[in-house]
Amino acid sequence: MDDGRTPPHPDIAQIPLQLVLEALVDPVRRRIVAELAASDVDIRCGGFGITVSKSTATHHFKVLREAGLIRQYYVGTARMNALRTDDVESAFPGLLDLVAKG
Repeated sequence: MDDGRTPPHPDIAQIPLQLVLEALVDPVRRRIVAELAASDVDIRCGGFGITVSKSTATHHFKVLREAGLIRQYYVGTARMNALRTDDVESAFPGLLDLVAKG
């Protein structure tokens, strides 16, 4: 159900590898992906070990979402982030393992 706050998420099958790689070229975004890959739970936007401003973090999350790498949703007032592991693995096998290994 669309609650008006949850942003749209692209179909991973429609995303070119180039867009995914461009999203992952930034070290802050790679760190976000690596933290999600290492976590057993979804992580709220403020729960990552990144030292950037809130507006810069918002930009990084948007780039990752638009590249099909993360899914964002709300729990109360917290915007949560989940790695789209199955979708990404299906479209780009082994990519997330390489990112997680750094």
